[in-house]
Amino acid sequence: MKISHIEHLGIAVKSLEEAIPFYENMLGLKCYAVEEVADQKVKTAFFMAGQTKIELLEGTSPESPVAKFIEKKGEGVHHVAFAVADGVQNALDELNGKGVQLIDKAPRNGAEGLHIAFVHPKSTLGVLTELCEK
Repeated sequence: MKISHIEHLGIAVKSLEEAIPFYENMLGLKCYAVEEVADQKVKTAFFMAGQTKIELLEGTSPESPVAKFIEKKGEGVHHVAFAVADGVQNALDELNGKGVQLIDKAPRNGAEGLHIAFVHPKSTLGVLTELCEK
């Protein structure tokens, strides 16, 4: 697996409507996109911080993974996403071969037109890890 860079940091929030002004007015970042990913029951907002994207995540249903995360742990860092140069499926196959616990066995569609997959935090020292490719 070839990781090229951190694609984004995902931050779980209760409300994009409340969180976006904080990032814009207090931190001076500009929200450049808001998007709903219906099959993941999430609404996202993106900011650039230098070369790194920040993705705010708001659950659109109480059953969404983000809503459950906030209920259990509160708002905060949800995941780290890495861009993989040799494809998400290749990375999943490699990790699976090494005995890493995967959430996704195959890539799925994510925000911003990315193909994504998640690696279980039980196999990544407690950090939910997302793999991404354009």
